[in-house]
Amino acid sequence: MGRTLADMRAVSVVGIGLHRYQKSSKTPYVELGLSAVREALADAEIEWSTVESAFVGNAVLGMAPGRAMLKHLGATGLTLCQVENASASGSTAIRHACLEVATGISDVSIAIGVDKPGTVPISMSWTGAERLSSMSPLLSFALLTNEYMNRYGATPEQIAAVAVKNHGNAASNPYAQFQKVRSLDEVLEHPVAGSLTRLQCCPFGEGAAAVILASDEGIERLGIAAGRAVEVIGSVSRSERVYTPGDSVIVELTRETATQAFDEAGVGPADLDVVEVHDAFSVEELLYTEALGLCAEGEGARYLAEGRSQIGGDCAVSASGGLIAMGHPFGPTGVGQVVEIARQLRGEAGVRQHAGARVGLAHMVGLGQVCLVHILRARI
Repeated sequence: MGRTLADMRAVSVVGIGLHRYQKSSKTPYVELGLSAVREALADAEIEWSTVESAFVGNAVLGMAPGRAMLKHLGATGLTLCQVENASASGSTAIRHACLEVATGISDVSIAIGVDKPGTVPISMSWTGAERLSSMSPLLSFALLTNEYMNRYGATPEQIAAVAVKNHGNAASNPYAQFQKVRSLDEVLEHPVAGSLTRLQCCPFGEGAAAVILASDEGIERLGIAAGRAVEVIGSVSRSERVYTPGDSVIVELTRETATQAFDEAGVGPADLDVVEVHDAFSVEELLYTEALGLCAEGEGARYLAEGRSQIGGDCAVSASGGLIAMGHPFGPTGVGQVVEIARQLRGEAGVRQHAGARVGLAHMVGLGQVCLVHILRARI
């Protein structure tokens, strides 16, 4: 293994910003993105001119949208890089910004996620069986839900309870696309594939998120409040390999990526206080809480039923509302997860605050073929 964040200089989240995730509107993506960036700058109490590099994650906006967006803040000559990695685009932007600071290339870097429906990626033009097998996540996760229930004896009600929890969390999140408490009966209405229902599937929409990262030198030089900085102690990106037949790629890939991130950060599953996972469909949260080591294989439904993944439980999972209820506008999603983790570790999450949160983990998967895990820790 090569060098990790632990081998380089410290990098911390010093500014966070969001534009509410929402259904498609007439709001230009530039306005969405700039809203999040300006909020992050105000949060860090720094000027745009002090940012030395920017990494812009998006999946459906097309070529170089970051340039057209950021020019409105002023032409400063900063390094600008566009990032596309499917659902993990924003998470990948975070990783590159972390490495930019950790290696000493920049003292201050920003990761931005922004997306807006309307542009169809080239990959979505696939047809026939190739599209059915590779580009039908709803069908794939309906089958995976059925397999999980058959293997572990879980019920449709236990799977749906994930959405009940996450809609409840999102109801108190002003940036969430859905902000309404849902009962189990409501969640079980409107089946769309197998036992999956409409409210167990993430909404697609638009939005933006921004995270400013800085070195200790940058924090001191710019007079940033060190007490509100949140250190990134692990950042790992992996892609799929050849697995044993019958293994779930997303589960094994998540387990491997998380294990590497834990080793890098010097923490373990028991140290986690808050976690944001790629819960595009309800069954995913159960699979990932198991893969991350929060509970044993097949125990995800029980872990949830016992309240251990609730805010105030052992580890608050998707306190933001997760992809299911906060939303999944592709590019912003992974950045927004880090925003939520930072907010929790600062103790600034309001009614969604998980008491005593010190260590958090953000997890994203891109088309089931790449996985990114970031681990953050409060500095004080």
